[in-house]
Amino acid sequence: MRVIWTPEAQGHLDGVYQYLKRDAPFYAQGVVDKLTRRSQQLIDHPHSGRIVPAYDDRNLRELIVFPYRLIYRVKTDRIDVIAVFHGARQLPDSL
Repeated sequence: MRVIWTPEAQGHLDGVYQYLKRDAPFYAQGVVDKLTRRSQQLIDHPHSGRIVPAYDDRNLRELIVFPYRLIYRVKTDRIDVIAVFHGARQLPDSL
């Protein structure tokens, strides 16, 4: 099993970094590192995240990395990280 960050999720991660970097560059890098490290736990434990309550899809899951939601899809041969959202944000209608 491997973890793949989709281009959209990479863009979200970069957005988090750019936003936090304005006031706290060291903290910004730490948050990005924490999110990417947590995604690596999925290699051995792909179903460790909870099912995203807003969607009816058992393979769409999330890890809470406070205050962010790392949303991923479990596939047969890999894990696709598809989004990183701040926990206060409303999720889109579909992912």
